[in-house]
Amino acid sequence: MNRRQFLGSSAALLAVRPSFAQEGPFRTKYFPISAGIGLHDLAPAPDGTVWFTAQGKGMLGRLDPKDGTFKTVSLGQGAAPHGVTIGPDGAPWITEGGQNAIARVEPKDLKVTLFRLPEKFASANLNTGVFDKDGAYWFTGQSGYYGRLAPKSGEMSVFRAPKGVGPYGITVTPKGDVWYASLAGSYIAKIDLATGNANVVEPPTPSQGSRRVWSDSKSRIWVSEWNSGHVSVHDPADGSWKTWKLPGERPRTYAVYVDDKDKVWLTDFSANAIVRFDPATERFNVFASDKPNANVRQLDGRPGELWGCESGNDRIVMIQTIATG
Repeated sequence: MNRRQFLGSSAALLAVRPSFAQEGPFRTKYFPISAGIGLHDLAPAPDGTVWFTAQGKGMLGRLDPKDGTFKTVSLGQGAAPHGVTIGPDGAPWITEGGQNAIARVEPKDLKVTLFRLPEKFASANLNTGVFDKDGAYWFTGQSGYYGRLAPKSGEMSVFRAPKGVGPYGITVTPKGDVWYASLAGSYIAKIDLATGNANVVEPPTPSQGSRRVWSDSKSRIWVSEWNSGHVSVHDPADGSWKTWKLPGERPRTYAVYVDDKDKVWLTDFSANAIVRFDPATERFNVFASDKPNANVRQLDGRPGELWGCESGNDRIVMIQTIATG
């Protein structure tokens, strides 16, 4: 659905200012990493550890939350990793923009394997990646690309984004669909997994700056809107949208993550906070950092735990749900 179709449809935008809630039964814990390491994204692993990208030093790291210790491995000369996700093989896979490659790190010995993009797609500015249900790895490049890697064969296909520069966040739904967000293009798009074509869907707020996306359990697409300070949700089943503005005067919504309870977590650079949104009650919880300029760029989690990278302070933050009753 394009913008003109949306405006003419009966699925009108629901724009509301939700009520605001203080912190509930949650516990926040910080894990300092090396100053200047340049934390960016992370991915909790099944074994309880947390993998993280250190863009400033060209490294991938693994945090053990039990004692706060961590190990790092260099991804190569000139490395500048951005996103990381855990593959079906249990290994972390990284969008490594510095070497214009997808990197895999073996968890046992930290061996690094690179899958380089073709030369004609140099400087793709790789951002984030996700695995579809068939085990293919899909990734975005903010210079105007998205692509697919077959991990077993190493075969790679790269596609030009329909509106040029901007592809950034990416997600896979329970139904198996892959969607990405375009920051510069201010749209989201569903990828045809067979052909690689992208179907553009424009949010109702003009020039909103769709930065990251995450699917909930119903395969609805949640969008963090950097320019507008909104969080939006698109339901592909009926083409509808709903939009909410984050608390505060000038929110800047960066990251989005939907947990196992379908609660939506976001980061707000202006508020120096992580924000939790409950779609059922339309209420926000705001978790302000205890240090200025936290700049949490990405969120991920597992049941009962929300994880994020404070890029401004080079700390990893965990917000844990405390059982009550």
